[in-house]
Amino acid sequence: MAGQPAAVQLGPGRGVRWRRWLGLSVPALIALALLVAGVGADWLAPHDPEFINLGARLQPPVFDGGSWDYALGTDQVGRDIFSRLLHGARISLIVVGIVVPGAALIGTLLGLISGWAGGLIGQLLMRLVDVQLAMPAILFAVLLAALVGASLRNVIIILLIWTWPSYARLVRADVLSLKQRDFVTASRATGAGPAWILRKHLFPNVVNSIVIIMTLEVALVILAEAALTFLGVGAPPGTASWGVMISEGRDFMSVAWWPIWLPGLALLTIALTGNLMGDWVRDALDPRLRNLR
Repeated sequence: MAGQPAAVQLGPGRGVRWRRWLGLSVPALIALALLVAGVGADWLAPHDPEFINLGARLQPPVFDGGSWDYALGTDQVGRDIFSRLLHGARISLIVVGIVVPGAALIGTLLGLISGWAGGLIGQLLMRLVDVQLAMPAILFAVLLAALVGASLRNVIIILLIWTWPSYARLVRADVLSLKQRDFVTASRATGAGPAWILRKHLFPNVVNSIVIIMTLEVALVILAEAALTFLGVGAPPGTASWGVMISEGRDFMSVAWWPIWLPGLALLTIALTGNLMGDWVRDALDPRLRNLR
């Protein structure tokens, strides 16, 4: 009727919510497939990923004229690529499962301490962050490999050192802003100590930002592990790792495309999936972006 105010829609409409959840479903399914592949590689792999069969070397995938015995073909020494992809997913999961939570814990603790303490302590911690960010990760990785040898453990250490500063900088900036708020001032007035305020007030207000960074870091860590392994810093040659597969397959690109393209496509898919899920988590947790899609 004329004269009645128009209805105001609060929050995203049904169509927006449906598109949002549809945008999450595909990356979530891919992430679930990666998890299943990594955890169940021993049961899902049709062949031993390390078994060498020179009589079946460089067999093409089934869609390129190969046989179902090796559905995705074999590499230069006859190892089954599908089985190696599954076990390579396990290595990626191990690295992500250690590096992402570990870097988040280190960076969050240092960021909370630096933001709350301020002064000389805060400046020293931030200078440490600046040194870490200025350090070329690739050169540091090569130096460490030259000193102690290439191993998956070294890759994890390098990635921990490389990724924690991003958490520390963000948490420190949030804490510097939050500690000036009225609810922190009120807690101080009631006699609350720094540990209680950090635990009860500041950390709950920065946890959303931490979760967003962790989600976005998943793809970065997987790509970094593959890059370091490709350079010979990570898992030793012959290991069923996506980086190793690409490194070993590059010498045979002129005669066989699948040893390098298939692990490369796996990395590309996981990287896109991680970025899409990170964007979704950011939009879901950030109130400024929650109603824009």
